[in-house]
Amino acid sequence: MAQSFDIERFVDEQRLSRFNLNLLVWSFLAMFADGFDISALSFAVPALTRLWQVPPQAFGIALSASLFGILFGALSFGYIGDRFGRRPAVIAGCIIYGVATLAITGAADINQLTALRFVTGIGLGGLMPNSIALTSELSPRRWRATLIVLMFVGITLGGAAPSLVAKLLVPHFGWQSLFVIGGGAPLLIALGLRFALPESIKVLALRPDRHAELLRIARRMRPQLALPDDTQFHARPAPPSAGTGLGQIFAPGLAPITALLWVCFATALMANFFLNGWLPLIFEQSGLSPERAAIATGWYHVGGTLGGLVVSVLLDRVGVIVMVVMFALAAPLVAAIGWSGHSYAALTALVALSGFCVLGAQFGNNASAGLLYPTAFRAKGVGWALAVGRIGSIAGPMVGARLIGMKLPLRQLFLAPAMPMLVGAVAAAWLAWLCYRRFHGFKLEE
Repeated sequence: MAQSFDIERFVDEQRLSRFNLNLLVWSFLAMFADGFDISALSFAVPALTRLWQVPPQAFGIALSASLFGILFGALSFGYIGDRFGRRPAVIAGCIIYGVATLAITGAADINQLTALRFVTGIGLGGLMPNSIALTSELSPRRWRATLIVLMFVGITLGGAAPSLVAKLLVPHFGWQSLFVIGGGAPLLIALGLRFALPESIKVLALRPDRHAELLRIARRMRPQLALPDDTQFHARPAPPSAGTGLGQIFAPGLAPITALLWVCFATALMANFFLNGWLPLIFEQSGLSPERAAIATGWYHVGGTLGGLVVSVLLDRVGVIVMVVMFALAAPLVAAIGWSGHSYAALTALVALSGFCVLGAQFGNNASAGLLYPTAFRAKGVGWALAVGRIGSIAGPMVGARLIGMKLPLRQLFLAPAMPMLVGAVAAAWLAWLCYRRFHGFKLEE
C-alpha cells in the first residue's frame, strides 16, 4: 500500500536541515540584491543633483518610482506565483530588476531615470511576495517565522551596502558604479536560483501533473524517510467560503486582520522610505561630509539588521506582540534624530536604534503576512499587503521632498516619519488582539 502524507504535516514536522539552509542562503542573496537596489538611488542623488543641476526635491518622484513599480509587481506576480509557482516568479523578478538597474547607468536625465526605476520596481515587487510564500511553505513550523525574518535581513544588509560603495567607489568611478553592482548582482543570483531554488511542495501538491517534481523535492527535504515512487501527498483544501480574488483575503475572520495588516505595512514603509530616501542628503545639508553622511545612513540598516535578528527570535517565541513594541519604540527614536546638538556618535546611535525598530517592525509585518494566509492564496495575500504598503512607501519620499523644499528645521522634519509609526503602533496592538482571539495566543499559525 502506497504511503500517504498530509503535505502540511510533512513540511511542519521536518527537522531544520541543509535543505532549509540552502533555501535561506539563496533567498537571502536575492533579498540582499533587492535591498541594495532599493537604496542605491538615495546614495546617487547628491552626485546627480550636481551633475544634472536640479534641486534635490526634484528626485522625489524618481525615488518613489521604484516603489510605485513594486505596487504593480507585487500584485501581478502574487497572482503569477499562486498560478504558476513561486520559483519562476522569483527568478523572473531578479532578471527584470537586474536588467533595469544596469540600464540606469546610461540614463541622461531625471525622466529616463524615473522610467527605469519604475521597471526596477516591477521586478522587486515580483520577488518579495513569492520569496515570503516560498520560505513559509518549505520551512518547519517552529522555525518558519525565524527563517522568513532571517531571509529579509538580506534587505537591510543590502540597503547598507551602497553606503560603502558611495564611500569607496563613487569618488573614483562615478555614480554609475552603484548601478553596475546593483544590476549585475541580481542577474548572477538569478542564474544560481535557476539551479538551486526548489519549488514549494505545497503548491505542487495542488497540481497532480507535477507529482514527480514534488517527490524529488520531498526526498531532499526529508531524506531519512526513503520515499518510494508511489508515495502520495494530499493538500488541505482552501476554505470553501474563501471565494476568489480579494474575497479570499477578506473572508470571514480574515477581513479585519487583513485591513490592519495593510495599515501596519503602509505606516512602517512610509517611515522607512522617508528615512531610506533622504537621510544622506539631509545629513549632507546639515554639514556632514558626503562620506560621514553615507556612513551615518549605513548605521540605519545595520540597526535594522539587528532588529530583524531580534524579531526572528521573538516572533516565533512570543508572537505578534513584538510588532507592537517595535512600532511604539520607533516613533520617539525617529523624532529624536531631528533634535539639534547631537554629536556624530550620538547621531549614528539614534539612527541605528531607529533602524532597529522601524525595520524590525517591517520584518514582523513580512513574516506575519507569510503565516496568516493558506497556501492556495498566500502569495496573493502577501502581494496585496506589499502593494498596499507601497502607498506608504511611495508617499514617504514624496512627503520628504515636499518638506525639504520647505526648508523645515530638522526637529519638524523628523516628526513626519515618526507620526506613521504611532499610527502603526495602534494598528499593531489591534491586530495582536484579533490574532490572540483567532489563534488563542499571540503566536501565528497558518
